[in-house]
Amino acid sequence: MSQTAIGIVGAGGRMGRMLVQAVDNQPEAILEAASERSGSELIGLDVGSLAGIGSNGVLLVDSPQAVFAANRVIIDFTAPEATLNHIDIAVAHNSPMVIGTTGIDANGVAKLAQAAKNIPIVFAPNYSVGVNLMFKIAAEVAKVLDGSADFEIVEAHHKKKVDAPSGTALGLGEAIASAVDRNLADVGVFAREGHTGVRDDKAIGFSTIRGGDIVGDHTAMFIAMDESLEITHRAKSRMIFANGAVRAAMWVADQKPGLYNMGDILGL
Repeated sequence: MSQTAIGIVGAGGRMGRMLVQAVDNQPEAILEAASERSGSELIGLDVGSLAGIGSNGVLLVDSPQAVFAANRVIIDFTAPEATLNHIDIAVAHNSPMVIGTTGIDANGVAKLAQAAKNIPIVFAPNYSVGVNLMFKIAAEVAKVLDGSADFEIVEAHHKKKVDAPSGTALGLGEAIASAVDRNLADVGVFAREGHTGVRDDKAIGFSTIRGGDIVGDHTAMFIAMDESLEITHRAKSRMIFANGAVRAAMWVADQKPGLYNMGDILGL
């Protein structure tokens, strides 16, 4: 049985360790290399032991260049600046990538799109199968209710999350906006305070909650005058994101250059 060769950058972090576990749980994938930031006290440790799956012989290195190779799919859930640096390395080594980093700005997304002319890249705000089904369902609901309901998105995450709204909330907003021919940059409302005036009928509002150890809760609200509909997804473990990313890595290994998302992988 042929296995998809995988490298993980940022493998020593909380999400990185779950990605190591997810690869280990998938018999059709194999972890060949892993890195952590330079200066980390984890450099040189066996990443399998670190992730709680037992020694796998893959030692953490401090050079991301050592992880990239033409026959490996690289999974990157790090930080925007690091990910954008990794993109250059991926293109140089002809390495497909699966990117789950959130907080990448418009210029960064444009860089990903440019790189995708040379290598296949999966870039998604969320790798959960359930969340991506939510995107699809919310878009269909928005089409039906356009003009008769207000659209609001509420998201909640743990207290250590550094970006807001979450990438998933923005992805949900993009799905809804696209479904009703709106530009989220024009209609997104990300803060309300003081005398805000009446609500714009075209607005898509966002509310953010941060606290405790919430993995990730997202609700799309469709609020009409006499009834309302809510679609909610609650993540109970970060393993759903790791498992989805490994699924994406196995899929993208055989794709032509291009910028893909989980909808492509799930046939949505």
